[in-house]
This record gives sequence, C-alpha cells and structure tokens, in this order.
Amino acid sequence: MLLFLSGGPAPPAGAAARAAESAAAAQRAWAATPHPERAAVLRRAGALFAAHADEIAWWNIREVGAIPGMAGFAVHTAEQECYEAAGLPSRPYGELLPSEQPRLSMARRGPAGVVGVIAPFNVPIILGIRSVAPALALGNAVILKPDPRTAVTGGVTIARVFEEAGLPPGVLQVLPGGADVGEAIVTHPLVRVVSFTGSTAAGRRVGELAGRHLKRAHLELGGNSALIVLDDADLDAAVGLAAWGSFFHQGQICMTTGRHLVHERLYDDFVERLAAKASHLPVGDPARDQVALGPVIDEGQRDKIHDLVTASAASGARVAAGGSYDRLFYPATVIANAGPDTPAFAQEIFGPVAPVARFTDAEEAAELAAASEYGLSLGIVTRDVMRGLALADRLPTGIVHINDQTVNDEANAPFGGVGASGTGARFGGAAANIEAFTETRWVTVRGDAARYPF
Repeated sequence: MLLFLSGGPAPPAGAAARAAESAAAAQRAWAATPHPERAAVLRRAGALFAAHADEIAWWNIREVGAIPGMAGFAVHTAEQECYEAAGLPSRPYGELLPSEQPRLSMARRGPAGVVGVIAPFNVPIILGIRSVAPALALGNAVILKPDPRTAVTGGVTIARVFEEAGLPPGVLQVLPGGADVGEAIVTHPLVRVVSFTGSTAAGRRVGELAGRHLKRAHLELGGNSALIVLDDADLDAAVGLAAWGSFFHQGQICMTTGRHLVHERLYDDFVERLAAKASHLPVGDPARDQVALGPVIDEGQRDKIHDLVTASAASGARVAAGGSYDRLFYPATVIANAGPDTPAFAQEIFGPVAPVARFTDAEEAAELAAASEYGLSLGIVTRDVMRGLALADRLPTGIVHINDQTVNDEANAPFGGVGASGTGARFGGAAANIEAFTETRWVTVRGDAARYPF
C-alpha cells in the first residue's frame, strides 16, 4: 500500500495515522512469516536493484543531479544493503540467562513493530534503504518518508522493488512530504522507532519529539569532517584524496571533507595543487555531459554555499579556485588561509568547497580537528600508520580512515557519528541493525506453577 501526500487535501496527521494503522495491521502477519521467506524477499529485492540498475541510476541522475558514478554506487549499495539484511532473519534472536529460580530464563528479541524512516534528498536510495531493509528483515513494518524533492528515487523506487520482490501489501508505506508529515510520523503512537537522516537542526527536533513520546530515535545528522595531512604524507596522494572527499557528489554528503588540515611543510604546495585540480574539474548536467560535478539540489542550497564562501573571503581567507556559480552549477572551490574563524571552515557547507588550514605539529592538528561540534568521519594521511591511529584515538568521531578520505560507506560496516553528528553507530552490520530495530523481552518458563507465601 502506498500513500502519497504532497500538497494534497489530506492533513498530515490523518495520512500518517492511516499509514501507521495499515502498517501495524500488516506487520503482525509479516513478523510471523517464517524467517526463510522474509530472507528470500530481501534477496529478491537485492537482485531487482541489480537487474534494474541502469533505470534506477537514470532516475537518480535526473532527480538528484548525481553523476553516473555516484548514481551507480548508490544502486550498488542498495543491492548490498538488501543482501546484508537477508542474513538477519536467521540470526539468533536471544540468549539464555542464569536464574536463581528453578526455571528457564531467556532474553528474546522481537520486532519493534512499525518503524518510521525519514530520509533526505542527497543520497536518497542509500539513506532510505539502509534502514528500510534491516527493519523489514527483522519483522517490522515501515513508513518511509522521502524528501519531497527526491520522492521517486527515495520512495517510489524502493517501494516498487519490494513490491516486485513479494513483500506483502501494507508492510512498506511511502508517505512523501515536508516537516509536517515527518512530525506526524514521529508522534503517532503506533510508530515505535524512528530512523532519521538529515540536518542536525532537524534531528534535534526529531529527537525532542521522540523523547516526549517515549520512543527511540536513531539520528544520523550533519558533519564537518576533517582530513589531516601529516608532514610525512605523499602529497600527490593527499591532494587526490582531498579532491574526492570535498567535491564528490557536489559535496552533498554528510561525510564530505569539510576541513583540510595540512602540515605547514606541505601547505603551500597542497593548496596550489588542489586549486589546480579543482579548476580542471568539469561541471554540468550529468544527464547530458561527462562531468565531475553536477548541480546542487536547489537555489536555497546554492545560496547557502555561496554565502559561506563570500563570508570566508570577507573574513580574510583567500578563494584559490572556484567561488562563483552558473545557475545550480557550483564549481569545485578551494579556500586557503582558513581557520576556526573562517565561516566555511567552522560550519557544515554541504557543497563542493574545500577550506584548508595549516598546523605546525600533531598537537595543533588534534586541537583544530577537535574544535567542532560534529564527530562523524575523520581521514588521516601519513606514511606511519600507527602514528595515524594514535592521532585518531585522540579525536571523537564515529568513523576513521587512515590513508583515505572521509567519504566511505559499506553495507556491513557500522555507520554513525557522535556529538552533533548523531547518536552513534545505528546503521550497518548485524549487531547495530538488530539493536536498532528490535525490542528485548525477558521470558521465563517453569515446569510447574510457582508457589508463594500468600
């Protein structure tokens, strides 16, 4: 059953209520479905993503503005998320506990019930399916709210795949809309778990509402991730990593490298080479041309990016490459002489902008990297891997990559951030997914009825 709400006559609360009631009714039978059958649905969904990869990627290019490589990666990841989730139904769902009474005591995990999944515009396939697939595999029903700007890629596509895969009607509901629809989903009493991916400001609101209504919220929020280039780094490799980390998908990824911290010995050459690379990256319509960067999502996002760039220049930083735009096409931009007081360095940009700051030693690098409310991803470039790990241990982030940039994602790996980046690793890998989308119940069994003094 698909419910669509996008400026229609139905109020958000009524649409959310109908979706939740329908999902709850369908969930009971789905949870009782033998685990091999649930696993088979997930496997078929993965195969369908693979079989229709070109068509789905085309929609991703047209709707999101992704370049073909990014669109293909998103579909591949969706396929893998389904295959990983297919292993969840057959996993042990409890443990035996010792008891001082003559009884069998156990902790059993079962589906939470109805899970609300709220996904953003930037990578709608991945950021929806990574919650939808494990939640369904574990016996839940799901209400999926994609961003209204990407309702086809982030909503209809996923629903059609699961319909073709044999998911029973009603188990997955799609309810596009704005913040009012999201609030209605979060506050409905039949929705027991909320999985939200989006901005930190919106995530705070979701967390507050969920707390008020006594339900769990898994929040994957913003980031301003640092790439630290130590003095022994291979400069060419570091520049290549930096460009990919900041400019891939127009910088519209939560893990995007938002702060480049470069040792003073390498700094000038790093800025020069990164600016040269940025200046040669083609920007345009990925549906028609072979480009490295497509359009940003809309004028509001473009204006936010440009405001941060111009404010940074006004604060004393130097725009070494880019810094202007044509319609929704914002080129790869490098900002030199950045620091904690530079707006583009201090704030999440969500655009193709690379602010570069210098440091003198590892102590200063650690201080600069830690001077952010976000704690999502971290990259460290060095020839001494153990030195990189020691530095990483000093910095609070949910993800660390030594000798790689900050944008990485695999379906079997835990994913999440700390601080303003969210509530920890709530996605990816069996343990995190089971924790996220099930409830634990204590069960005891006696051979004979217990007797008490009265």
